[in-house]
Amino acid sequence: MEIKVKYSKRKTLALEITRDAQVLVRAPIGTSKKRIDEFTKSHWEWMISHLEKRKSTNKRHPEPSAEELDILKAQAWEIIPKKVEKYAAIMGVFPEHVSINSAKTRFGSCSSKKRLNFSCRLMAYDERAIDYVVVHELAHLKHLNHSKSFWAYVEKFMPDYKERKKLLK
Repeated sequence: MEIKVKYSKRKTLALEITRDAQVLVRAPIGTSKKRIDEFTKSHWEWMISHLEKRKSTNKRHPEPSAEELDILKAQAWEIIPKKVEKYAAIMGVFPEHVSINSAKTRFGSCSSKKRLNFSCRLMAYDERAIDYVVVHELAHLKHLNHSKSFWAYVEKFMPDYKERKKLLK
């Protein structure tokens, strides 16, 4: 298995399985090859299991072409704002703005200015997962963190959120 190493001004070693199913070690500048080898050996089982998960996810949700992304964006603009409106009314929260992007690493985000962003890539997932992401981001309008209060608030409106969250994996 090929393991890539990226050196930077960081203090600790870290492992990452990239979107394209590569193993990446992030290391402080000057870290010895021996130390990196020891680190990867001590995390071998984690690497193997997460690499398999990533490969499985990539098979279920392959990278869309530019044309497919355009279609997903159009679908997202048709579906997500309606879902935001529906759940916002139920939850009693109201975002300032909703936008759709093609983010690869986040399905949604919420800014402190109450702006919600959703990835069009969500359209490739089950509707229950899309609803979960909408509720999750709307919950950030009350709790701009992932505290116990935040999760309790999500659960209040979506008791099965844990099962729905698994659909995104």
